[in-house]
Amino acid sequence: QVQLVESGGGLVQPGGSLRLSCAASGSIVSINVMGWYRQAPGKQRELVARITSGGSTNYLDSVKGRFANSRDNTKNTVYLQMNSLKPDDTAVYYCNADVWAVGVRFRDYWGQGTQITVSS
Repeated sequence: QVQLVESGGGLVQPGGSLRLSCAASGSIVSINVMGWYRQAPGKQRELVARITSGGSTNYLDSVKGRFANSRDNTKNTVYLQMNSLKPDDTAVYYCNADVWAVGVRFRDYWGQGTQITVSS
């Protein structure tokens, strides 16, 4: 069994910063890609950022230059540093990881989601 636990959400003013963390735990053999998705009310879930085990990153165009995705492979943890936040960034943010667990080849796991609200 693999669990992803997120932390770091909350309310922030426009232009502010937040840092999300997501720690994977359980019978983990290896983690391939880790990333963050978000879903705003009435909209589809979208990929915000992803990072491979080797450190290669991809970002949603609207967050490029403002968000930074990183990971600590020794802690099975992924981070999302969010700067210059805008009201349009308001959403529930979900952590995602492609995990090889004991007895289960690579499959997707999801965190519980954390609310980010950008408002004055």
